[in-house]
Amino acid sequence: MADRIFGFGIVGCGMIAEYHVRAINELPNARVTALYSRNPDNAARIAALVETGKGTPEVFDDLPTMLARPTVEVVCICTPSGAHLQPALAAAQAGKHVVVEKPLEITTARCDAIINACESHGVQLATIFPSRFSQANRDLKRAIDQGRFGTLTLGDTAVKWWRTQAYYDSGGWRGTWALDGGGALMNQAIHNVDLLQWLMGDIESLSAQVATLAHDRIEVEDTAVAALRFRNGALGVIQAATSAWPGLLKRVEIHGSSGSARVEQDDVTLWNFAEPCPEDQAIQEAIARASGFAAGASDPKGISHLGHRDQLADFLAAIEQGRPPLIDGREGRKAVEIIRAIYASARSGRVIELPLSAADESILKPTDPPE
Repeated sequence: MADRIFGFGIVGCGMIAEYHVRAINELPNARVTALYSRNPDNAARIAALVETGKGTPEVFDDLPTMLARPTVEVVCICTPSGAHLQPALAAAQAGKHVVVEKPLEITTARCDAIINACESHGVQLATIFPSRFSQANRDLKRAIDQGRFGTLTLGDTAVKWWRTQAYYDSGGWRGTWALDGGGALMNQAIHNVDLLQWLMGDIESLSAQVATLAHDRIEVEDTAVAALRFRNGALGVIQAATSAWPGLLKRVEIHGSSGSARVEQDDVTLWNFAEPCPEDQAIQEAIARASGFAAGASDPKGISHLGHRDQLADFLAAIEQGRPPLIDGREGRKAVEIIRAIYASARSGRVIELPLSAADESILKPTDPPE
């Protein structure tokens, strides 16, 4: 039994809150103590997921009242993407540690406001990117860090998923610039955008095109392609779609002068190096067992909570050890900056250099779609 039990408050009781609750249920040093929602039915549905024996969470329709509760030490922000800022600021000001679902926010300025608030109030901040915690992606990162690829030459990712028109019609915030912050890139492919920059390093410049091809009544892109130049000299590509029926496995490929590897979903499906290592055999055996399960490719709920669990476990360890979490606010900001740069390139028709300048980001306001 854990010595210290952290109380979690969840802000927003939509679909993604389910994954936070299931993750917290499996952590011996955590429990959900409070829920905030303006929809009592949603709050009741999420409360019912809390594991028996971990107490009954209080339900609030007033955020300041919830944040005043001493039983709430960590706050998970599970509101729509463009509504992360205010509850995150309020939680930081109340002295609560803050976990924000991806994206951290929908512009770099809003991301910076959250980061600065958490730093100034002395609380920890994490951005949810559970894909970094899968064994396949950890193996890939370790191989890169060990120099097994030689000179990195190509790094690309593809998230060719499918979302129905009903998906976009089911929520007034979906497919809007103000609350979704973008389309296939900002909502679905952001996990792999984060993975690619984590694996390959900083992007130096990019050029992009976006389009809305398979859906009506949305402001944002359902199809996007970006060509990248990394600061280490390698080239790359990002492909993102919710327009590719029936939805394919998401993919990351890394290539270099002495190795190539591919991760599809959370399985390694290619692992070839000029100089083999003993651990390669276990990975090759795992390739033979790969399930090919296309989690999330066509069903938004077809994902696992295990990455959330592992990331929240790291976050609580970071609080206890007084260290930054593995994916803090500054790490979470990186994918938002890249996606905003893609939108700026698509809007302007220019190559955009990173770090993204305020002038380039001002090309595209949250409610101003690229043409």
